[in-house]
Amino acid sequence: MIYSTATVPVNPEGEIVLTRAQVWEGLVRKARDARLFLPPGLCTRCDVVEESATHIVREATISGNDLREIIGFEAEAKVSFFQVSGPREGVIVNELFEDEAGALQLKFYCYTGLRGMVAGGAEEQAEQAWMDSEKGYKTALLSTLKRTRELLAEGKLHPAAIGQAGSH
Repeated sequence: MIYSTATVPVNPEGEIVLTRAQVWEGLVRKARDARLFLPPGLCTRCDVVEESATHIVREATISGNDLREIIGFEAEAKVSFFQVSGPREGVIVNELFEDEAGALQLKFYCYTGLRGMVAGGAEEQAEQAWMDSEKGYKTALLSTLKRTRELLAEGKLHPAAIGQAGSH
């Protein structure tokens, strides 16, 4: 099995400040259409095929792999991507939280395996190394925050609560 985690500050020095509500809106939009948030060319198809008040089901092509995910939402806190089909099985989570100093953080973590591969085998070890690298899921966190800032600048995100770091 693969366990990986990465955390990035939402509001590093020199960046436009995002509120929790704005980052949450970005995360929900990313769940609905990852093409706009992941690095260019990584996601080539992303369709919501089912939705309810608590989750959506999407079918996507990411890194050339077709997959189906059930995506659960915990309002302004967590988005959980359950891998129903595709190369991985397990869950990938994006979580918003405040650190000890009260600074907003965006965290990725996953507990997954590779379908049809030996648990702990060479393929999973390579996947683990990639996930933990600077080119792994950390890049998806950074591109999500970058795109969320772009949407805000374009007037496509709710500007309410700008400058009110604690607002929800």
